[in-house]
Amino acid sequence: MAFSCKETTQQLSKIDAKQLQIDSSLIVVDSIENFVAPYRKRVDEVLDSTLAYAPKPFTKTDGTYNTSAGNLMADIVLLEANPIFKARTNNAIDFVLLNHGGIRSIISEGNVSARTGYQVMPFENSIVVVELTPESVLKMVDFLIQSKRAHPISGIQIVLNKESKLQSLKIQGKPFTNKRNYFVATSNYLVTGGDNMGFFKELVQATDTDYLIRNAMIDYFKKVDTLKAEVDDRFYKLK
Repeated sequence: MAFSCKETTQQLSKIDAKQLQIDSSLIVVDSIENFVAPYRKRVDEVLDSTLAYAPKPFTKTDGTYNTSAGNLMADIVLLEANPIFKARTNNAIDFVLLNHGGIRSIISEGNVSARTGYQVMPFENSIVVVELTPESVLKMVDFLIQSKRAHPISGIQIVLNKESKLQSLKIQGKPFTNKRNYFVATSNYLVTGGDNMGFFKELVQATDTDYLIRNAMIDYFKKVDTLKAEVDDRFYKLK
């Protein structure tokens, strides 16, 4: 007796979907709630454990050209990411540029925790260091001048004259030069042209540190006792 098998092909004929509204009408299932409770408690304990102290609120609206929250975030990125970039490339980060809209919460006066980091930076944005030509750096500076938003910067100083034109430009305390490229730390979101920062698409090369901005903030919080940040002269207009 002989047997044979006929191979059949399965095909998807239809997809059904419906939208489920998640609101107060949903009933809590006690068995699930009891199972999750100890894990939720532990997560809350870790997130809310005090790491540092903020002597005053840090916001992204307390300055015209730079802000306390923006300065703090940009300074943290420069401080925490530079050792990683140096170890991988033997180069140093020249300056930092982030975006004003990426700051999603103020840092309130009082205890600072890991949850603070998640509130300020809820996105999974990693720190990327890009190499820019002098021409691209000047396009970046022109963008910052024209945007009229306090995008966070660190390691760079932009001074405008009374007519809002570029008066001087310094990077790491030295006058800008068109004889070398610069290494700029930013977020992976901005590297792809986010927030209309198209000049990043002209990058020479990029190094993804695989280090989340939020994690850099939390690591910094663990190292300091009291946070310090002010509206300063890293970007200002002459009177």
